[in-house]
Amino acid sequence: MSTQPVVAPDPLDTDDYMPLNGIDHVEMYVGNAKQASYYFRHAFGFKEVAFAGLETGVRDRVSHVLQQGRIRLVLTGSLSSKTEVADHQHLHGDGVKVIGLSVNDTEYAYKTALEHGAEGVTEPHEVSDEHGTVVLASIKTYGDTLHTFVQRDGYKGAFLPGFAARELTVEPGDVGLLAIDHIVGNVERMDPWVKYYEDVFNMKEMLHFTDEAISTEYSALMSKVVADGKGRVKFPINEPAEGKRKSQIEEYLEFYEGAGAQHIAVATQDIVKTVELMQARGIDFLRTPETYYDDVPTRIGEINEDIEDLRRLGILVDRDDEGYLLQIFTKPAGDRPTVFFEVIERHGARGFGEGNFKALFEAIERDQAERGNL
Repeated sequence: MSTQPVVAPDPLDTDDYMPLNGIDHVEMYVGNAKQASYYFRHAFGFKEVAFAGLETGVRDRVSHVLQQGRIRLVLTGSLSSKTEVADHQHLHGDGVKVIGLSVNDTEYAYKTALEHGAEGVTEPHEVSDEHGTVVLASIKTYGDTLHTFVQRDGYKGAFLPGFAARELTVEPGDVGLLAIDHIVGNVERMDPWVKYYEDVFNMKEMLHFTDEAISTEYSALMSKVVADGKGRVKFPINEPAEGKRKSQIEEYLEFYEGAGAQHIAVATQDIVKTVELMQARGIDFLRTPETYYDDVPTRIGEINEDIEDLRRLGILVDRDDEGYLLQIFTKPAGDRPTVFFEVIERHGARGFGEGNFKALFEAIERDQAERGNL
């Protein structure tokens, strides 16, 4: 079996019956939304732009909407022990509940999704205020995660009707995050969910990594990447593979207590500056051995960045046929060893750092060993 990724045809060459404009927002259910908002504002440099809760007439939950570049992160906590927010957070810990998808026609997207096998949760409906109208609808995906179709059509409010605008910033400002590059899902069985995205969203398999390609001495996983017709929305899907010890995917599934979103990759145009700022604000990143950087010049070739900066900060670098990328991964963002973030800078590369997999997973395994979970 080859250890090289299987590369599918360019998704841009397809006829697209489910056009997506991109990721509208990601909503996380958390144990304390106020404290989570403070963390993401001060450590990640987000600004709070909208709020919903008791002050806006919402009686069961509170939501803080954070923004940086085109990234919109919604942090929602429960105001009671008897809500679905509380149930989700009790079972999974802090985690992603909703991946919002921007569409031009929510009713069409919802109808098309159900015709191709999706299970509906919330039918298309309008929500309105003085700033305009938004049309929403939701369907199920892996675990307890939902996809919500969002049709904004020039809505002028800060987020959605029912949210009050806010302006809570942090000094000295953002850290240079621009957009969501991809969101990774961890599941028990990968192929049924790959087929789900192919059928429901007309996505195409972009890359396929075997367990031989993604393995270490102790653990392994398999992964396939699906992307929409315009390449704007990319979802790698991981499943555990048999290894000598517990893989990172098995650890996630155990502590998340089911399938869910493993990490959110956020893009920057200056990863060195971004990581310097994030580290100064207390973000812990996975570290790789210094020896990783010894062969970077011969393995990767010429890059714009200084290798010593990458070594100092622990930034990984990889190259494919179309360019190179730089990436680094935070440690888990919450108490459970589940959800984390990736910072990525692309210079033409369409891949996901497959040349870094071994170094990355060995770094993850060192953390697993410290937690007693390897």
